[in-house]
Amino acid sequence: MKKKLILLVNVGTPEKPNVKYVGKYLLQFLNDRRVIDLPWLMQKILVNLIIVPFRVTKSVKLYKELWTVKGSPLYFYQKSLVSKLQIKLKDEYTVVGAMRYGTPSLKKILDQVKNEHFDEIRVLPLYPQFASSTTGSVHEFVMSEISNWEVIPEVRFISQFYSHPAYIKAFTERIKSYHPENFDQVLFSFHGLPVRQVKKAHPVVNPDVCDCERMMPEHGRFCYKATCFDTSRLLAKKINISQENYTTTFQSRFSNNWLAPFTDVVLDEALSKGQRKILIVAPSFVTDCLETTVEIEKTYKQAFIKSGGEELVMVESLNDTDEWVDALIEILQ
Repeated sequence: MKKKLILLVNVGTPEKPNVKYVGKYLLQFLNDRRVIDLPWLMQKILVNLIIVPFRVTKSVKLYKELWTVKGSPLYFYQKSLVSKLQIKLKDEYTVVGAMRYGTPSLKKILDQVKNEHFDEIRVLPLYPQFASSTTGSVHEFVMSEISNWEVIPEVRFISQFYSHPAYIKAFTERIKSYHPENFDQVLFSFHGLPVRQVKKAHPVVNPDVCDCERMMPEHGRFCYKATCFDTSRLLAKKINISQENYTTTFQSRFSNNWLAPFTDVVLDEALSKGQRKILIVAPSFVTDCLETTVEIEKTYKQAFIKSGGEELVMVESLNDTDEWVDALIEILQ
């Protein structure tokens, strides 16, 4: 029988919510050439001399809001997910979790399994929609490390799973438990990306005139914007809400040259339309984190209520639910 490994990889988290560990995490994350794809010297100056020194204190404050008695949700949910998946798969696979940045580091995990001599390694970055700065970074790092091994096993990557029926079903059940029919509007909020990065996924057509929102087949399969809009369509169809009752938006922007429409702007526009009850779903996150728990559920909610909104509810992510464990097994197989 083949000796097989499943490697689940998420983005990562600082070990502790203080300046030392948050600074270390930000340096590792933002120095990734796929995350900030500027000329090397410009990236180094921007990250090491400007962004991290001036941002670290604010980031520590945000991580303190996120932190629980069990630590970072990304860490303890992944640990639980790996354990549940291992129990379900029994001896067929060895299941291991790693973080692209932070602890447990992807490099350390790969070093540990190197001498286990697995025949097959299945790598699943926990990002439903492919993007060069997320899934692409994991693929590049894993291939770089494993290519130096004396014995190289068969390696399989799962590049994206946003349209997999099991993922859609698991998220649909989560959304339905919040009774979306009782809200004026449903927002599907995805993590934003710089427009220039998205355009790189358009080698065939002119990216300035393409209609990503309708997922043109000649370029849409790995276009992050197109797959986000398609995720919204698939989920809306399953929960039976009309096109007028949902909107696809993007959050966590660093400038106006990021993917739009912006979630916070759409929330302001909703109030002007008399929409005071909003349900937000974040389908690009399978685990609750800073962007869902703090950015949406706290910051956006406070601003929305203060401006006259009645209710803003964040749908909890898949985290370590049994439905998500079952879905992962289908995706992996």
